[in-house]
Amino acid sequence: MGEVYRARDTNLGREVAIKVLPALHSQGPDRLRRFQQEARAAAALNHPNILAVFQLGTHDGAPYLVSELLEGGTLREQLIRGRMPLRKAIDCGIQVAHGLAAAHEKGIVHRDLKPENLFVTRDGRVKILDFGLAKLTMRTDLDRTVSGAREGTEPGMVMGTVGYMSPEQVRGEKADHRSDIFALGAILYEMLAGQRAFRKATSAETMSAILNEDPAAISQILPGTPPSLQKIVHRCLEKNPEQRFQSASDLAFALEALSDLERLPQARSFSPESLAAGGCTWLLAPPSCLSQF
Repeated sequence: MGEVYRARDTNLGREVAIKVLPALHSQGPDRLRRFQQEARAAAALNHPNILAVFQLGTHDGAPYLVSELLEGGTLREQLIRGRMPLRKAIDCGIQVAHGLAAAHEKGIVHRDLKPENLFVTRDGRVKILDFGLAKLTMRTDLDRTVSGAREGTEPGMVMGTVGYMSPEQVRGEKADHRSDIFALGAILYEMLAGQRAFRKATSAETMSAILNEDPAAISQILPGTPPSLQKIVHRCLEKNPEQRFQSASDLAFALEALSDLERLPQARSFSPESLAAGGCTWLLAPPSCLSQF
């Protein structure tokens, strides 16, 4: 919904990104409100997995926001090349879950999480972008900071991106933090399987699938997928919000525990002798090595 430029902050001597809403479009009150809402919601957050917003202003009638400049590409660009390695997909999911947890703690729901809104930097950091559809779902001390971001969606209005919307969003019902968890589940599925969890010939058929169908088991597409990982993804994709993870923090914890477990089989494939020959490790160090630390 805007054009992004690379620029230099001459006061602080740093490279930044400037997102400008064209004057042609900013004259629409709803579009301008969404743009301002995105800036205020994002500026209220301070987390390594969320795009940092520095400033909001208007120039010659065109509103703009200044944010950190990111080097890398969107998750969508990576998925176009095919599915991601298991470890990388889990790590990406963990980072997004942590970012969502920080937003949800402030009462902010993204409501439009998708691969296009996730940016992977060159050093592997995942950043959540575009809070243009975010909504403050509870009154907090941030009300003064994000005033104007509390307006709810009109009943029956469908907001989001087809394929990543939760069933309650498809029905035009109130969306809360668990809608973001559903979207992250769809993204995790796509990273692992290399195909979307819900994708039909038309948008209407896709929305119907979200409401009435379960995606194929990831293990059918990618044999050898750990059952525990498959359970995590499918729990995120439960039709009933009450049956999903009830917080992004819980989801991050589950993925982190799985990531730790997934390292153990490889570690056990080495003998104590080979470990000793190559130097001691913190994971499976022989007792004789402990005195060296």
